[in-house]
Amino acid sequence: MEPNTIYLPDTLRNWPWTRAINPHYEQCKSESASWAESFHAFNLKAQNSFNKCDFSLCASLGYPKLNKDGCRIGCDLMNLFFVFDEWSEESSAAETRNLADIIMDALCNPHKPRPQGEWVGGELTRQFWANAIQTATATAQRRFINVFQEYTDAVVRQSAERDQTHFHTIESYLNARRITIGVKPTLVINQIHMDIPDYVMDNEVIKSLHAGVTDMLAIGNDLCSYNVEQARGDDLHNIVTAVMHELQLDVQGAFDWIGKYHDGVAEKFLQDYSKAPSWGQEVDQYVEQYIDGLGNWVRGNDQWCFESQRYFGTDGLRIIKDRAIKLLPKKDYISIKPELQVVSTGIAV
Repeated sequence: MEPNTIYLPDTLRNWPWTRAINPHYEQCKSESASWAESFHAFNLKAQNSFNKCDFSLCASLGYPKLNKDGCRIGCDLMNLFFVFDEWSEESSAAETRNLADIIMDALCNPHKPRPQGEWVGGELTRQFWANAIQTATATAQRRFINVFQEYTDAVVRQSAERDQTHFHTIESYLNARRITIGVKPTLVINQIHMDIPDYVMDNEVIKSLHAGVTDMLAIGNDLCSYNVEQARGDDLHNIVTAVMHELQLDVQGAFDWIGKYHDGVAEKFLQDYSKAPSWGQEVDQYVEQYIDGLGNWVRGNDQWCFESQRYFGTDGLRIIKDRAIKLLPKKDYISIKPELQVVSTGIAV
């Protein structure tokens, strides 16, 4: 092994879902990227980095079977996630609480004009949700708002931990990460045009499938993001750091341990997938589509990590094959915030 080179575990080597992409990707990317950029949430350098991440690709790989309306909602959500995530990373717990409250107020009041001079995330959220509710079922709308509140609250707690330089155990980290990663609202978009009853979502097998896909997405993201996070000194909220700290392992040792842990989660997910109950033909058709979408998200997110330039720059397609990455040197973190943070009129939905 070359010095400072580590190898990513091939966590999806036996995953049955293969790469698929939504046929509306190019159109939705063009529309959603233009919409998100119109808010001027970042300075020019950060905006260029934002564009290289291609969050519409993430959504289109994650939602390959949604219609054009659903694909656009997914693309817009990924852009909203990034705006909130990046701003919260540079904010204190009190500042992040304010951002979270603005987002939730906009979600709950999508037809109410936002206050003049408010953080741009408020109007961005309002427009995102005003568009989404034009086609989303009432059931999906209710679930989305409920889980998005849980998500924003968790991001506030993460900001507080960042302020305190808090080290997690593996268990406490996963408990927190299962919410901060935003999987729950992401998965609601899988059912954005469905009306799946609550008794289905409360079923123990379905809940176990949710737990499995959440852990696999969290682990996959953390493995891929660790290198850039450790380089900028922002790796406390990462499972690699938690494993290294608790088990006294080096980076490669932690990666190997996490790979084996992921194998167990994947095996459990596939077992649960084969045990999904039946609720009758009308409900089953939606449940089958929905849980197929859960399995696909694991593959889609993994592909996006390597196909976009979010974590590996232009080297991702090589790394997905040979799994070798060189640890980046520590460097200063460059602020993403523009000098002025004002509400944008944006592009009408």
